[in-house]
Amino acid sequence: MTIAQFSDTVRLMIIGEATQQALVGEDFSLINAIIVIVTLIAIDVGLSLVKLRFARIDALIEGTSTLIVEDGRPLKKRLSEARLREEDILLAARQSQGLERMSQIKYAILEKNGKISIIPYSSG
Repeated sequence: MTIAQFSDTVRLMIIGEATQQALVGEDFSLINAIIVIVTLIAIDVGLSLVKLRFARIDALIEGTSTLIVEDGRPLKKRLSEARLREEDILLAARQSQGLERMSQIKYAILEKNGKISIIPYSSG
């Protein structure tokens, strides 16, 4: 899970909690819930604008894609940093490309969203 996915999950939980407290809590303050929700939406929009303007902040928040296999050879240090095993790459290769061996993979890339993209050697 990337930082962005985690922060989205936390924001949804906070919005749900604020709404619940306003509707069923002892406070019954709908204004407080609206203030919390509007503030979180403003932060989200503000962060997205900052990420568009500053690539370094975008990379910090969203992460970057990482090459984890090159020319059929797993890059052990990068796999370790990403907490992945060769079996994870082979699973993605089987599911997306029908490949069975590491030697059939030209590149494997761990994308920002946590999925593994497989680029096989061209058959032609």
